[in-house]
Order: sequence, then structure tokens, then C-alpha cells
Amino acid sequence: MDLGLAGKVALVTGSSRGIGRGIAGRLVDEGAHVVFCARGEEALEEAVATASGPGRAHGIVADVTTPEGVAAAVDGAVATFGGLDVVVNNVGGSGARTVDGMDAADLRDVLDRNLFPALEVSRAALPHLRLRGGVIALITSIWGREGGGGPGYNVAKAANISLAKAMATDLAPDGVRVFSIAPGSTRFPGGSWDRRVREDPDGMAAFVEHELPWGRFGTVDEIADVVTFLVSPRASWVVGTCVVVDGGQSRSF
Repeated sequence: MDLGLAGKVALVTGSSRGIGRGIAGRLVDEGAHVVFCARGEEALEEAVATASGPGRAHGIVADVTTPEGVAAAVDGAVATFGGLDVVVNNVGGSGARTVDGMDAADLRDVLDRNLFPALEVSRAALPHLRLRGGVIALITSIWGREGGGGPGYNVAKAANISLAKAMATDLAPDGVRVFSIAPGSTRFPGGSWDRRVREDPDGMAAFVEHELPWGRFGTVDEIADVVTFLVSPRASWVVGTCVVVDGGQSRSF
């Protein structure tokens, strides 16, 4: 199936590793011109260098938790490729694991890493997306839809899902399509689940047995393939919803 992404311009935040890198690489595979964006220069350069396909890859070192980083990412994408069609908001992170360990500062930090970058990058990109009937995707988590994970992370990811719904309604008349994606537990080198497996193999084996119906963690490719389809014109009627990609892990309907 031709996804119709050839020549489209995409910005993927948090794309030096893991799910973000997988999404950015898959978009290049489909012929899109992609700006990889992350804070770490060395990892970003390696991600860009290994992207291959008919599309072009370009790296911008930027911290999108700051106004300067947001401007650098969005303005840099437009300057490099002449416009913007797709924004994938993938920056995030967790905080305290319990309510007792979470104070206001911890919650603010988690929101600063998850919610506000998605809001500010999307707002900065809107003038360009409106010109081309663009797409905004927010990478959230199944823990934004039901209990699980740290409390601040739950709050932030639920807020991302709510933000995507509100943006979808408001921006539909402008021809800008918005939705969110909720991955389940996904393992990749350097990620939190990979670290936990190495630190506590027996505990993680029990987790997989009891929590993951397919008996394994999800993979980056499995998330990236779904996101790539969803940001394409082939998914033009997917608006405002949260698409779960979790191998049946979550309990919610």
C-alpha cells in the first residue's frame, strides 16, 4: 500500500532513540523528509546517519522543553525542507513511583517533560500545518487511559490524550488532523523496560507472564508501523481518538 507520504515533511521530537527514532526512520523509509530532534548530539547524529530510504533525514539538536528549543526545532524543519506536514510529539519521561514520593515539584517536572512540549511544539507548527493540511500526533501511553505507572506519569499522559482530543476538535475546520497513540510496555536498548529486565530478570519474567498476553514486550517497529500509517493520508478519518498499540496489555475497553 502506498501511504502517500513521499515528499511530506515531518518533525519527530525525542527521536534519537527508542520509539521516536523508530517512527522517524520508518517515515524516511516511506519517502518523507524527516527532521530528527533530540537533546543529545552524538545519539542524534547516529540516528540520522543510520536512517535509509527514499526520504531525507536531518538532525536538529534542541531541547523542546524550552521556548528556544521549540523554535529551533520547528523553524529548523521549515528552513531545511520548505514546510511542514507532520508533527510527532514524542518527548516524555516519568517521575516518582508513588504518591508519597511525588510532590508539586516532581509533578511539574513530569508535566514539563510530557505535556508542555507537545502543546508548544504543536502551537509553533500550526501556521505551517494549516497551509498544508497537516497532522499532529501525540505519543502517550496506556497509563494515560487507566491506572499503572507512576502517578505523575499517569496525570501527564492522561493530559496528553485530553489535549489531543481538544486540539482535534478545534483544528478540524483548519484541515489539521490530530490524534494520540498509547503504546503499551515496549522494550528497546537503553529504555526503562530494558533496564528493568537487566536489573531484575526474575521480576520482569513474572511481569511478562501476568501482564502481557502475548508473553513478550512490544517492539519499536510495531509502534512505528502503526504511527506511520496513522500520520499518512490513508488514515484521514482517524481524528481525535487515542489508538492503543499494546498487544492486549491494557484492561480498559
